[in-house]
Amino acid sequence: MGVKPMAEKELRKRPASMDHVLLALRETKEERELRIRRLFNFLDARNVGYLDNSQIESGLSELHVPNDRKYSKDLLKVCDSNRDGRVDYQEFMKYMDDKELELYRIFQAIDVEHNGCILPEELSYALTKAGIKINDKVLARFVDQVDKDNNGIISFEEWRDFLLLDPHEATMENIYHHWERVCLVDIGEHTVIPEGISKHVNASKYLIAGGVAGATSRTATAPIDRLKVVMQVQTTRAHIKPEIKRIWREGHFSGFFRGNGLNVLKVAPESAIRFYTYEVLKNLIANAKGQEKGDIGTTGHLIAGGLAGAVAQTTVYPMDLVKTRLQTSGCEGGKVPRVGMLAKEILVQEGPRAFYRGLVPSLMGMIPYAGIELAAYETFKDMSRTHLLNNDEPGPLLQLCCGTVSGALGASCVYPLQVIRTRMQAQHSKAGAGYPGMSDVFWRTLRNEGLSGFYKGIFPNLLKVVPSASITYLVYETMKKSLDLN
Repeated sequence: MGVKPMAEKELRKRPASMDHVLLALRETKEERELRIRRLFNFLDARNVGYLDNSQIESGLSELHVPNDRKYSKDLLKVCDSNRDGRVDYQEFMKYMDDKELELYRIFQAIDVEHNGCILPEELSYALTKAGIKINDKVLARFVDQVDKDNNGIISFEEWRDFLLLDPHEATMENIYHHWERVCLVDIGEHTVIPEGISKHVNASKYLIAGGVAGATSRTATAPIDRLKVVMQVQTTRAHIKPEIKRIWREGHFSGFFRGNGLNVLKVAPESAIRFYTYEVLKNLIANAKGQEKGDIGTTGHLIAGGLAGAVAQTTVYPMDLVKTRLQTSGCEGGKVPRVGMLAKEILVQEGPRAFYRGLVPSLMGMIPYAGIELAAYETFKDMSRTHLLNNDEPGPLLQLCCGTVSGALGASCVYPLQVIRTRMQAQHSKAGAGYPGMSDVFWRTLRNEGLSGFYKGIFPNLLKVVPSASITYLVYETMKKSLDLN
């Protein structure tokens, strides 16, 4: 053994180190190095002295580790410290040192009784604390999968062997998802998705945190949003300064927040509908492809996200239309129209269908926006990982920057559709010079205002992106702490 028995008690008082790992594994330093060398040689099937993506992929397959291209690519990235596309023995050894120490720390955190093993009830408590609720049957399957000597408990050696080649950070959520993947592979012909996938006990709390963050963000950026909408409906030359003065004349400070109540009111139902629909669609896509819900791929996530957004937006669209009418209507006798009276007027004078004017261009922009934003976000994240972080994962602030830029890019690409939608929403359907349909808005805007007409209000729109994303992020994180979700 690597540590003398008399020193064990003293060692346990110190911060976790490789000496603790050796003690937990009952290995000497030399025995551990020999084990790691054997694993490296096994993966290096071509005996070339390094590992590349194809060797890692085939090696994981040989070891029956659930594998796809992204999984092996992630493992390569984590190990490849000099970014040459290869992993030599020294880099592999460094990964092993870091990984085994990381696994030891979380093992110790789960082992609350500090008896050198994880009991089923300790594992259940750790998963519940991380927000993952599973029943006794699923818990037993989890323990059975890791517990190779079938004694009903998990030793550190079993824990290490189960997670050693998982390239992701050792959090309880990631560990559970890794087990889901392994379980799905091992069941064989009778493949089923394990019970409890994505059953998060704190789902409602996350929804509350997101709702409060969204409402705060929309309120903070309401003046910019009002300015954008007012400029979008102008068919003559529109300038920011005169429009600001006009809004101020109509309602002073409160004039900039006209329609914000409806905007905030639709946050909760829209988020809830999108969240629920997204989960349902992910299940449907996963079942159709015979895969796990977490492994439906980029296209699957894009389709599920786009359709979920479309369902959510269709449901709350009448509120959005009334908000636009409220923001663009004039003040008769200095009085702002009331929401109830405005909605009743639309229903009586224009009919129920009027509440869905502009829905088609709105939905048409959702999939391209989501696709462009996702592609840009992943590209920016990969660029930052490669050129700024030496293959480390971007932190929250860098991810926020990537999300902000990609969101602005996606919004700019589909902005013409947003202008068409807003003009259709604002136009009274019984008006003599009203737009008969979407194509009429397009051709009249192009003929009378040129291409620049489709980008009216884009500057306030882009100006809104950074504060909106930042406020949402900060309030969301604060709410997570308040609701004990960290």
